[in-house]
Amino acid sequence: MKNIPAFDTVVERHGTTVLRVCRAVLGAGPDADDAWSDTFLAALQAWPGLDPDTNLQAWLVKVAHRKAIDVTRSRTRQPVPAGHAGGPDWPPGRTAERSGAGTPPRGTPGEGEPELWAAVGLLPDRQRLAIAYHYLGGLAHTETAQLIGGTPDAVRRAAADGLKTLRRTYGPNAPWEGPTP
Repeated sequence: MKNIPAFDTVVERHGTTVLRVCRAVLGAGPDADDAWSDTFLAALQAWPGLDPDTNLQAWLVKVAHRKAIDVTRSRTRQPVPAGHAGGPDWPPGRTAERSGAGTPPRGTPGEGEPELWAAVGLLPDRQRLAIAYHYLGGLAHTETAQLIGGTPDAVRRAAADGLKTLRRTYGPNAPWEGPTP
């Protein structure tokens, strides 16, 4: 039986991953920051009853997913001012300029690649979520499928299609691929 680490240690260890997932799902900006804060507030409340064998990173990513859904739902409930041409911001009809997806997460890998975050933000929802939860959040395809719906194979395909689009956008010198020999 494992011991559960101190909560502040978990925030330090997994905070960046949770922030990257929130920003990949919601776009960079205050909504993602709020989802990050709400994730750790909810985690702190659940902390005393947490099973010591829990995969903390996967659990936190799942909590972040739920908080991102809450933020998305609250966006749809907010009134849109009369004469607002674009309708509500991201999603639907998101763009890198309006969503803030062109701003890389602070203090995370990719700091200098705003184009990468913009490209991730412009992917279709399933591809963006599959990449966010699998590659940024570290969840298995089966866990990702449970979060976004569908089968693990469909999630694997969505992630592969999203990566293909990102590679097509960046070519062989993609920031995550390393330098070309």
